[in-house]
Amino acid sequence: MDHVIGGKFKLGRKIGSGSFGELYLGVNVQSGEEVAVKLESVKTKHPQLHYESKLYMLLQGGTGIPHLKWFGVEGDYNVMVIDLLGPSLEDLFNYCNRKFSLKTVLMLADQLLNRVEYMHSRGFLHRDIKPDNFLMGLGRKANQVYIIDYGLAKKYRDLQTHKHIPYRY
Repeated sequence: MDHVIGGKFKLGRKIGSGSFGELYLGVNVQSGEEVAVKLESVKTKHPQLHYESKLYMLLQGGTGIPHLKWFGVEGDYNVMVIDLLGPSLEDLFNYCNRKFSLKTVLMLADQLLNRVEYMHSRGFLHRDIKPDNFLMGLGRKANQVYIIDYGLAKKYRDLQTHKHIPYRY
């Protein structure tokens, strides 16, 4: 594919898909940096990418929160560009024959709890906690856990009043 997103991200090969749409490898044509490009059809019944991009912006600066590089509409797709990350905890667990050492479990658990706690401190519940939604970083950040996929996240607390928002069915 020779599509350029947002005037500066070249779309590469497909690296994943799910209920949300499709995930592609991308490259910043100016810097050569590799990125992840998430595509969602504008015709989808339950669009969530715009909402998810707003959460990325709101959570920016937190440890283990991928950096949102661009969001917009390109042709028939809502498009979000974020940091390219490494394997998910699910991938890692399978790679390790579904066994982690105690040291690894403790290192991961500490980071997982910190990521969830950070989201809660910003007034949001993730609501889709699973190994596939925690990714390891790359390069110098290979030991850092990132939390992704905020499409189902919900505000649970007003940040001004700190009052709990009533649950709606």
